[in-house]
Amino acid sequence: MKDRLFGFIIRRERVCRGWSQEGLCRGICAVSYLSKIEQGKAVPTEEILRLLYRRLELPWAEADQWEKLVQTCYDALYSGALFWREDLQKKVEEAKEAAAYSVYAPDLALLYGLLQTPGQPADEAYEPYFDRRRLALQRSLQGRHEEALCLDPSPLLYFRSAMSGYSSGENYARVMEHLQKCYDLAAAEGYVDLMLESSMTMGSCYSNQRDLDNMEAHYRVAERLARALGRETYLQTIAYNRAATQIEVGDYAGAYVYFHGLTEHTAMSLHKLAICCEKLGKRGEAFSALDRAETEVESPDYVDADLARLMCRLVRMRLENPDYLQDPLYGERLMDCFARCRAQLPIGYAVFHLPWVLEWLKASRQYKKAYEMIESFPVKTK
Repeated sequence: MKDRLFGFIIRRERVCRGWSQEGLCRGICAVSYLSKIEQGKAVPTEEILRLLYRRLELPWAEADQWEKLVQTCYDALYSGALFWREDLQKKVEEAKEAAAYSVYAPDLALLYGLLQTPGQPADEAYEPYFDRRRLALQRSLQGRHEEALCLDPSPLLYFRSAMSGYSSGENYARVMEHLQKCYDLAAAEGYVDLMLESSMTMGSCYSNQRDLDNMEAHYRVAERLARALGRETYLQTIAYNRAATQIEVGDYAGAYVYFHGLTEHTAMSLHKLAICCEKLGKRGEAFSALDRAETEVESPDYVDADLARLMCRLVRMRLENPDYLQDPLYGERLMDCFARCRAQLPIGYAVFHLPWVLEWLKASRQYKKAYEMIESFPVKTK
């Protein structure tokens, strides 16, 4: 594959420059030989490759310069460690440009694409040079998860398939099946990071469905793994999700204990604290939390700052106006917030706001729309 890639790169750059084969290879090799190189039918010597690269003014890198990095990244990727190894992420980003004309360019394009949100497939022109495993990664990046799993039924690709469905809220039964498959395969192969990711996501799936018993069962497994691996941020996320689920099931006092006790807040945690205070009659503390959320702290990276402010504004409107259900502006902003959550964020955010949406639709006597939303919503809530 790698020998043929040199020919692909040379031909691509020659055509981009509008050069003929004769013009490129004059004084270096025969036109017929260059033609064979470009077609992948001949393996040129390093000397000829260097001369062709020099004439094309392409940077030359020793063949093994990127090999170790690529292999290390693939090992980390399939174990689930690449996504938290910031040192490797930075190296991939730097190497992607530096190695653009090396035989490792397709590998680095795949690895870089897997680190993006949403994923970015590699140039389709590379596909004839991919082996089965690399082609499976490409299909996963293209959203063709069933094809990817047929090519490579690895725990990583089961997890990526599950996460695609989890983010959209589509076919949760299939999501859970693939997460469990990921967990089992990862356990068999000793990929502890993927075990943590899959068990934590299963807990979040049950959280979205307000199935507290199954949520707790999977979160307890995830907590044990996170402690063993020293992943403090995962423990914090689990605690946050538990408290957010308490709000969804009406346990505002229990959720308040968590959110009130946080020493470091984000706009989203202050939003949840304000809701707890709203429901518990702590109006002063609710307004204080909203003021801080809108002026003092930042929204998490995954939530658009404008959307976070809109969420807080809705709580403020309810606090300031007991007749908010009669206010068309409240309904307009609520429906906008709900639509944006559903379009931009994992489905759990829309699930969280669904009760307020149904409350508004019923108050405005849009019973049919409320019924249709309940029936069509991808995550069935209790």
